[in-house]
Formats: sequence, structure tokens, C-alpha cells
Amino acid sequence: MKTKYSPRGLFLALILGAALAGTAWWGAASASAAEVNLYSERQKFLIGPLLEAFTKETGIKVNVVYLKKGMLERIRAEGANSPADLILTSDIGNLNNHVEAGLLQPVASAILEAAIPAHYRHPDGLWFGLTTRARVIFAHKKRVKPGEIKTYEDLAAPHMKGRVCTRSGKHIYNVSLLASIIVAKGEKAAEEWARGVKANLARRPQGNDRAQVKAVFQGECDVALGNTYYMGKMATNDKAPEQKEWAAAVNLIFPNQDGRGTHVNISGAGVTKSARNKANAIKLIEFLAGDKAQKIYAEGNFEYPVKAGVALHPLVASWGTFKADTASLSDVAKQRILATKIMDRVRFDN
Repeated sequence: MKTKYSPRGLFLALILGAALAGTAWWGAASASAAEVNLYSERQKFLIGPLLEAFTKETGIKVNVVYLKKGMLERIRAEGANSPADLILTSDIGNLNNHVEAGLLQPVASAILEAAIPAHYRHPDGLWFGLTTRARVIFAHKKRVKPGEIKTYEDLAAPHMKGRVCTRSGKHIYNVSLLASIIVAKGEKAAEEWARGVKANLARRPQGNDRAQVKAVFQGECDVALGNTYYMGKMATNDKAPEQKEWAAAVNLIFPNQDGRGTHVNISGAGVTKSARNKANAIKLIEFLAGDKAQKIYAEGNFEYPVKAGVALHPLVASWGTFKADTASLSDVAKQRILATKIMDRVRFDN
């Protein structure tokens, strides 16, 4: 009897067949002692040169699949037969999702423990931060007076009524920020802050971090939340020179410098439970945490090296030094579900 497929069913069957075929081929290839299989949500322009340098230095070939999204679902579907030895992704939220799904295994490495501060790695070695980015306030150079806004709490203050822009409160960046506030001040204070910021919004949350700076430039609001590296991307964007104007219109403010410090998130790596090349996967993470790679890795996306003492990109250095919140990102990750519930309770995006 012939099996009949709907168009959607046929499409899914073809995709599944291709995935299984790829897994079988890669699974066979992974028996080699001189290679490692990587799933990366970080883009090729950023990671490619580092992987080439790693292979040149160690002789270990890196087989890489670049995934814009869907990494967790793919690894979970592949199960014990997943060819992936390690993952590269950004934000503590994405890393923690892999932990909660039981897809990562613990790693013990004296090299990584020495290079990466404890608050930027999982206490059991399930993930390791490799670059950092600060969630800051972009303030219009003329419409915001010096000292008028110095903390995240100021975003909820009465004098900021109708002056604040941000992307969705449910976006992973803002959820992690709110989770850090829960860690620092508790659930009640975090909810009051979320309500206060919502009350001060100039418009409904929308767009990405660059769109917030554009809104400040255009006069829709005076201040906005954003990650530091977007300033670098806009200020050097020759393909979209209008973004240089947006960036030039704002000051970058590192919040809470007299208190807990600015919330910092990470990009990071973890070794999968299915890893057949665990030793090589660890070597790759250790390489990425080394001085040479840290400089290249961080500069490629205008981020900060996770390892102390590594030189910054000149543009990043021009933003000045700042005090970072040293709360464990593992603790922050544990509060992300509550942070999401708070955003729902205050109807932040409505």
C-alpha cells in the first residue's frame, strides 16, 4: 500500500530524511581523532577565521553547521545520535535552555577556570562564557542632560515619562536584564521597575536594538536600552551610513556605576552530551578563551573579551571602562522564568 503525504507532510519528510542522512555521514566522519563537530549560532564572518586558526595551530579539523535559529530543537531531535560535539551561542538564556533540556555535559578544565571568571561560567562546567556585552542606556546627546539618567532604576523615574524606548520586554536580552534585577533586588522591586518603565514608554515596545537608537535620533524618545556592540556595528556601517548618524546622536551610559554595576551578558560554548570528540571540543573552547583568539573574537563583533588583560578594539575602548555586575549568570538564568512572568503580569508589550 502506498503512503500518501500532504504537501506539508512531504516537505517535513524530505527535511527529516536529509537531516538523518547528514547525521549518518557526519557520525561516521566523527570517528576521526583529528576533528570536532560544531553547531554555531554565531555567524561565519565572526567564527570562521578563528576556526581556521584553531585548525592551523592544532591540526584538528572543525566541521561546522551555522544555524540562525533552531539549534536546541535540532539537537534534541537528533538525540544520542547528534553529531554535534559542542555549541556556540549568545546570551545566558540560550545557554541555559540547553542546560534545562539536558543537552550539555560537564567539563573540567584548569585552563578555562583560570581564563574565565567564575560568574561567567556554569558552576558545574556546563557552559563557558567567551565574550561579554553590556546592556546599556543610549541617551540623546542634547535632550538628556549630564547626570539626568545614571541607573536602570532611573528609566522608571517620573522625570522619564514618555521618554523611553525599548524592544519587546519578552525578548531574551530584556528578560535577562530583568532577571538580573530580581537577583539584585528581589521579585517585588523587579516588578515595580518593569511597571515603571512601561509607564514611561514613548511607544509600544518594537524593533531591535538598532531601531531603538534610530527612534532616539528621530525624536520619538530620549533614551533607549541596548547592547553595547550595536553601537560599534552602527558607527562603522558603511553599507548603511544613516546608522552612523544614529550612533553619533547618542551617548552610551553604563548604568549603576555607584551600585551593583552594569548588567553584562555573554556569548558562550558548551559540550554536548552526545559528543564523540569531547577532548577536541574542550581544546576548541580553550583555544577560544586564549589571549590571541579572545582579541580576534571580541573585536569581530565589538564585544568585550571575557579574559582579563586582553586588549579591546579601539572603538570599544573609546567608550571607557565600567563596573560590571558580578552576579553569577547561572543565578540570573534561574530567574528568567519569573522575569518572563513579571513581563506578562505588567503587560509590558501591550
